Amino acid sequence: MAVTRTQATEERVVGRAPSGDHFIEFDGVTKRYQARHGSTLALSDVSLSVGRKEFVVLIGQSGCGKTTALRILAGLIRPTAGEVRVEGQSLWRGERRDDDALAKLGLVFQDPNLFPWYSVEENIALPLRLRGVGKRERRGRARELSELVGLSGFEESFPRELSGGMRQRVAIARSLSYRPEILLMDEPFGALDALTRDKMNLELQRIAAATDATVVFVTHSITEAVFLADRVVLLSARPGRLRSVTSVEFERPRQLDVETMPAFQERVRELRHQLEEDEEANP
Repeated sequence: MAVTRTQATEERVVGRAPSGDHFIEFDGVTKRYQARHGSTLALSDVSLSVGRKEFVVLIGQSGCGKTTALRILAGLIRPTAGEVRVEGQSLWRGERRDDDALAKLGLVFQDPNLFPWYSVEENIALPLRLRGVGKRERRGRARELSELVGLSGFEESFPRELSGGMRQRVAIARSLSYRPEILLMDEPFGALDALTRDKMNLELQRIAAATDATVVFVTHSITEAVFLADRVVLLSARPGRLRSVTSVEFERPRQLDVETMPAFQERVRELRHQLEEDEEANP
């Protein structure tokens, strides 16, 4: 169901969206961090495109540049070289970020970063409040999203009254409040227990389908990557380079029992083997 090792190898230099729809494009992206005692090359010449409504997952060793790539795409840091485009529009205009391109993006991190003095509804609606949207419209959108992420009845609750999984649902709903076309997620379920993580993966798959969002997701879990992804992008050890791109073509919506299928387990084994090779080459 996925690409073979040979097919993945052919895509190691440039990971092209199979649909030919280059909704998101990394074009030769390099990132070097400067410090007092030298510099660190985090990403090196990464070229990758993501199609509209595609779910792409980035994996790799710790420090391989996964989060750096996501933060560059989010417009939080600027690449040292290369360009990032969304629908053909560069995220940067000289020294300034392009607000129109950034408006298409929603962000979810491992820590939900909710305001403890705001209710669920108020946390979800906060981006709309900052954009000057009226109270009635904000409340309606927050209620709609509460239902979408399975939090109906908890709109007036505060973060301290919620479980970890529920707090992440609030963070996802908040990121969707202004209807972004792209959802960027940096290990959003990494701090959750295994059962809650499985439930959230099922929910995220449903939410992505319901909203038609394009998702770029970072994780350390190979199983999670294969379960969620249309394509899994493996970055090499620092400096992060495109090592392989593996297509995952199991039918959606996927249920957890897909993980017991021989084809699924083979994809996981193949990616784990590539990671182990990378670790041996870069101890």
